[in-house]
Amino acid sequence: MISYILRRTVAAVILLLVVSAVTFAIFFLLPRLAGQTADQLAQQYIGKSPTKADIAAVKHNLGLDEPVYVQYWHFIKGIVSGATYDLGPTTAQCNAPCFGYSFKTHVEVWPQLTSRIPVTLSLAGGAAVLWLLSGITAGVVSALKPGSILDRTFMGVALSGVSLPMFFTGQLAIYLFRTKWPIFGSEYVPFTENPSQWANTLFPAWCSLALLYSAIYARLTRSGMLETMSEDYIRTARAKGLGERTVVVKHGLRSVLTPIITVFGMDIGLLLGGAVITEYTFSLHGVGEYAVKAIQDNDLPPILGVTLLAAFFVVIANLLVDLLYAAADPRVRLS
Repeated sequence: MISYILRRTVAAVILLLVVSAVTFAIFFLLPRLAGQTADQLAQQYIGKSPTKADIAAVKHNLGLDEPVYVQYWHFIKGIVSGATYDLGPTTAQCNAPCFGYSFKTHVEVWPQLTSRIPVTLSLAGGAAVLWLLSGITAGVVSALKPGSILDRTFMGVALSGVSLPMFFTGQLAIYLFRTKWPIFGSEYVPFTENPSQWANTLFPAWCSLALLYSAIYARLTRSGMLETMSEDYIRTARAKGLGERTVVVKHGLRSVLTPIITVFGMDIGLLLGGAVITEYTFSLHGVGEYAVKAIQDNDLPPILGVTLLAAFFVVIANLLVDLLYAAADPRVRLS
């Protein structure tokens, strides 16, 4: 198990390097291959009618006068050991992990990310609990009573949930629970300050996300349970006199958890990288909103920071999924 984790950790580091290199190349190498000069790149971060001296100063401060591979090396070195940045009239020490300073606001990227991670984590975590409970429960009930009113109702709701876009369900939740019936708050409060107000503010966003994702889990659970409950070992378990709850949960549901865990790992990893539409809809200042603002400004350091953070969450989520396989299904062995 330890050797497996070490191998996956090494693979994760290599993957993060590849992701960072590709993102770096998109913003620095491709424009140059298309004929854009370093002066033109620097001019994007200056106001109107810049002088040659202004362009030269910005080009030097941002390191655009160096080869791309040197700029990339400085970026990676900064993440590991920190870096010193020339911000024009002053210099600043950026401690590791250093993702640089925003080209637009001259604010350090890493503190901006760490201040927004709790918002995105709160959004993804609460929604994940709701969609797992509702989706798996609906899938099991539908599989045990195929063709019934409950089955048709749950699958109809699931089809609606997966079909409706987030910006529609989010706006509908805001209208119902904040405008027409002002039950929930609109200003995000950290969990450490007021847990009840934290949950009260995020609940509409959790429900909107859960409606979208629980539909996938309900249909996945239902199809797996329909196949599993007709297996010979299920009939054997019933013949041995085991209770129906034990048969369904321990023998039936446990066998269909593997694909559910796989999908859940990908979903939660991507959400932790930033739920862009949800954060914008509910005015949550999370990682996704930060990424959109950086993309609009063509601001490379924040984009690289968000990209690496999202890749890190996806890699960690997949590692945890692989480790959970053995716990969910004894037939799976990691080597």
